[in-house]
Amino acid sequence: MKALRCDEPGRLSVIQRDVPRAGPGEVLVRIRRIGICGTDYHIFHGNQPYLEYPRVIGHELAGEVVEAPSGSALKSGDIVCIEPYLWCGTCRACRQGKTNCCRHLQVLGVHRDGGACEYIAVPERNVVSASGLSLDEAAMVEFLAIGAHGVRRSGANASSRVAVVGAGPIGIAAAIFAKVRGAHVSVLDMNAGRLAFCRDKIGVDHVFEVSPDIDDRLNAATDGDFFDVVIDATGSPKAMMKGFSYVGHGGTYVLLSIVRADITFNDPEFHKRETSLLGSRNATRQDFETVLDVMRGGGVPTAALASHHGSIDDAPDLIPRWSAPEAGVIKALVEV
Repeated sequence: MKALRCDEPGRLSVIQRDVPRAGPGEVLVRIRRIGICGTDYHIFHGNQPYLEYPRVIGHELAGEVVEAPSGSALKSGDIVCIEPYLWCGTCRACRQGKTNCCRHLQVLGVHRDGGACEYIAVPERNVVSASGLSLDEAAMVEFLAIGAHGVRRSGANASSRVAVVGAGPIGIAAAIFAKVRGAHVSVLDMNAGRLAFCRDKIGVDHVFEVSPDIDDRLNAATDGDFFDVVIDATGSPKAMMKGFSYVGHGGTYVLLSIVRADITFNDPEFHKRETSLLGSRNATRQDFETVLDVMRGGGVPTAALASHHGSIDDAPDLIPRWSAPEAGVIKALVEV
């Protein structure tokens, strides 16, 4: 079978591998769509933590069941998405239901070879029915679930004023699910095109193009209160540190981004505001189900999100181009 591998930073190739066999308790899935994530671009550019090369990429996955264990609710031909976080089930985090941050977590396409291939065998508990969705839609569930998880962590509700900083796919996902909760949502970014997408396709309440006077503009727009919830999805250490100043008194700051850097903040300001600081990693089955429910109800502009398509054979040439800001990619999908 074909597999898309990042051999080293800056070099992708399509290789041949044997089709895997499903072991006990595993489901064999024929992969049909692969969403290309910021993580994959970081892997290509050589700045992704927790990774060793070479690595078959791919963790935003949709496909069809080929073989499922006896007695499984999954049947051959079912459209499914894959929860790509392989958790142990025994560590303290798993025992508390926090499988997304399992002490021994293995993420497909990062810690071990992923699903950018024709077939993959994974534990049944990691396979999620996507009935009622198209393959394109099913491939977008995972990145949307990351945004949904961060919003759930934040506690945002209909009375919350939320700022999402960074209008890439994960920031867009956070904005969508903050709106689902009824929050008043503002999005901050330096890219006017991304901001227009958030305004026109998601229906966020305000957009702010980041400039040197951003503090003054936010101060005026919020009557000096700033935001109940700030969610960072920039992937920029500088922006992540700046985001502390956007949090209002008694507010919450959620870091969806992960970077190879130390993040610092001014302690007197942090304490003065009694800021709640939260990390947000991956997602849980609850978040996947939330996304599936909202998507089935038409609450996600899936056609607009899927901005670019290509084949697995062309992916080594397409991914470097898709990673460039001027490409205008929202979500690129590789077809298998």
